[in-house]
Amino acid sequence: MSQNIRQPATGTRLLACHECDLLQSAPPQTEQGALCCRCGCQLLPGPAYRPTTSLALVLAGLLVFVLANVFPVVGLEANGVKTATTLLGTAWQLSQQQIEPVALLVLLTGVLTPGLELLCLLYLLLPLALGHAPPGFARVMRLVRVLHPWGMVEVFLLGVLVSLVKLAHMAEVHPGIGLWSFFALIILLAGNASRFDPGLLWERYLACRATR
Repeated sequence: MSQNIRQPATGTRLLACHECDLLQSAPPQTEQGALCCRCGCQLLPGPAYRPTTSLALVLAGLLVFVLANVFPVVGLEANGVKTATTLLGTAWQLSQQQIEPVALLVLLTGVLTPGLELLCLLYLLLPLALGHAPPGFARVMRLVRVLHPWGMVEVFLLGVLVSLVKLAHMAEVHPGIGLWSFFALIILLAGNASRFDPGLLWERYLACRATR
């Protein structure tokens, strides 16, 4: 059975769908965005997309990330004895109790990886928003993709909440500023991940390089 396959015209820009891998020609006017003709996945951002919004989310994420690691996550009071600790303090106490693998896991997934990912995004977005092409753009983009699956702030926060429920009948629990900051950080990271568009960043990077 013969099939009619329409070949794209010379010079036509091709787009590959991220969901169904269909290769298709880009529309002449891309300012209004583009959707996959087979699965409806968004291929190009529409006019409502603002790259500067991602930059604002990253800056806000860095702010609450600092707050989450400076202020105590939770405080406990039992028999007149009060204690409170930060996430870094928790990793230190775990290491002092000879539980180094767990301490290292908390440090990597709760502190280092989210912090490094936010710094990488700031390194990419800030120069592009100002019209400059950051050096090492491709390497930092690959690093962001590698780091993102290892950021497990939400898993850590879920573990804290479960622990608080179990400790509620043994001691008086006082949620700290760090705990609320972690809530805000999770929301900001999720919002930034939903808006992260590698294709748009590459387009902006190439445009900035062409105007140098």
